[in-house]
Formats: sequence, C-alpha cells, structure tokens
Amino acid sequence: MIDTIAVVGATGAVGRIIVESLLERQFPARRIKLLASPRSAGRPFTVAGADLEVEVLRPEAFDGVQIAIGSTPDEVAAEFVPWAVERGTVVVDESGHFRMRPDVPLVIPEVNPGAIDAHRGLISSPNCSTTQMVMVMKPLHDAARVKRVVVSTYQAVSGAGLAATGELREATTAWLEGRGEAKAVFAHPIAANLIPQIGSPRPGGSTSEEMKMVLETRKILGDDSIGVCATCVRVPVANCHSESILIETERKLTAAEARRLLAAAPGIAVVDDLEQKSYPLPRDCSGRDEVFVGRIREDDSCPAGIALWCVSDNLRKGAATNAVQIAELLAARMAGGGGTTVRA
Repeated sequence: MIDTIAVVGATGAVGRIIVESLLERQFPARRIKLLASPRSAGRPFTVAGADLEVEVLRPEAFDGVQIAIGSTPDEVAAEFVPWAVERGTVVVDESGHFRMRPDVPLVIPEVNPGAIDAHRGLISSPNCSTTQMVMVMKPLHDAARVKRVVVSTYQAVSGAGLAATGELREATTAWLEGRGEAKAVFAHPIAANLIPQIGSPRPGGSTSEEMKMVLETRKILGDDSIGVCATCVRVPVANCHSESILIETERKLTAAEARRLLAAAPGIAVVDDLEQKSYPLPRDCSGRDEVFVGRIREDDSCPAGIALWCVSDNLRKGAATNAVQIAELLAARMAGGGGTTVRA
C-alpha cells in the first residue's frame, strides 16, 4: 500500500469518475488527495457518499505524494507535471501534451503493461478513441499481425466536456421546437446532425483527432508499419464513442476465430447476434468499463480482413478507468508485487 495518491482536476467530469473509481476499486492508498484550480478548491465535494476536501493545485501539494493522476487541459498538464516529477511523484497524465514524447510510455494496461517500467516519472494515457480501437486490435495483432486499419468514429459529445453535453440537450430541444440553436462548443449545430471534424486541421487533410489515432496506435503496439486511416465524426449522442473498424491482417482470420480471440481478451465483451438484433449500443454501454464488440464478420473486399463494430464509454475506459488501472500497476510495483495482473 502506498501513502498518498493525488487526483489533479478532481472536480471535472473525468476527474470525478477517477475519484469514484479509486474508492470503488479500493485503491491501495491510505489517502486520496484532490487537487484543482483555486476556483474549485475549498468547495464541498461529495463522491460515492464521501465528503472530500479539494486543495489548491500548487507545487507543494505534491510533497509526500507517490502517484498522481492528472485529468486537465494540455496547458495545465504542461505546468503541473514538472512540479510533481521534481518531488518524486509518478504522474499518470490524461492530457495529450506528453503522449508522443519518446521518453514517455503510452499505456493501455491490457495491451502493453510492461511499458510502464520505462517511465521517468511520467506515464501517458491514450486518447479515448485510440484506446478502444487498440484494445480490439491487440488480440488480432498477436494472432495474425495487423497490417492496416480503416476506422470511422462516431464520437459522443461528452468527449468535448460538460458544456458540450449541455449544448446537445439544449440544442435538441430547440431543434424539436423549431427554434434557433445556440452554438458555443461546436462550430455547427449538433442536434440531428453529424460534424465530420474533431480537432484542428493537419497537413494532408486530416484532423488532430485522426492523427492521434494514427500515431498513438503505432506507439502503443510498437509497430510503425501499421497503416491507419481514421475519419472522426462528432455525433448527437450523449455518451460512449462508437467505431466502425476494418482490420486487415497478414494471416487470414475467420470471423469465428476473431470472435473467439476477442471474447478471450481481457477487458473486451462480445455482444454479437445479428439475428437477435444484439450488438453494442451506446445507451447500453454507458457507465461500463469494458470495450464492447459486435457485428464481427469477414470482409470479402480484401484477402484477410475483419470488420466489426465497437462501443466504449469514453469517460471510463477511454479516460478515467485506464488511468486508474495504470496507477494500480504502479502501486503494485511500488509495493514489490510486480503488478502484472490487470483488473477490468
């Protein structure tokens, strides 16, 4: 057991889930310290029935902290992570600021848990859309080596923050009533609409969200030869990202073999019975930590391809749960237990 774990950005949407998860999973720490901006510090904060104090995020707050999980914007992470590392704290960071640095492990515990041993005080947790895709790719890659992936994402508004969820609610009501829709978070109306841009433009016509999926996938799997073509779309769904994925492998897999591999993989739940209209749906998967997979079938348009549908709660496995799992592995190593077992 460690003495103290800190949660930075504890009052945000993902931060709150991190705290809930630490309590529910009985994280092996004597104390959970909550850190946030001066605006949030000092306010009453109740999670899972526990009244907790929120302290101001400042360098001295990391004194005596063994592990910190950060759920903050990039600019906040860039400032606080050096404070923590200088004081001997190992940081699990949710932001995108450090992910592609070669000296920072990018970790999904079910996929590459050993990568955390190379940390220098900092471990990054991947982008939510990358996480669920790589979770699905991993067992197929181990069995038949993935050559190329074509993915279209259907990303919920919760991935854009609390204000985006409110905007969807208000815009949907306005659209149904025939009133004008206010736009604060999204560049276009989100109600009854699809927005095929998430993030800023990148050279060649991709967006920053799409390039995250390309670069992070290769780093996590340790294979720069994997081709990734991503199209990321914001959809009027409250929570859970969905993905339509085509995975081309070096060795041909049958649908039955792929289904068996996925069903046996940690953290994956197969829901796949087309005749019974059974497949993963965002409303069914919200609040769950698993990555759900269905519509598993062979793609006859290429020599060795598997097509499938994937849904995951982007606030949980896509963010909070993945970070807590990394922290659990760290705590086990600090206690001398090795930490090779990954809890879903």
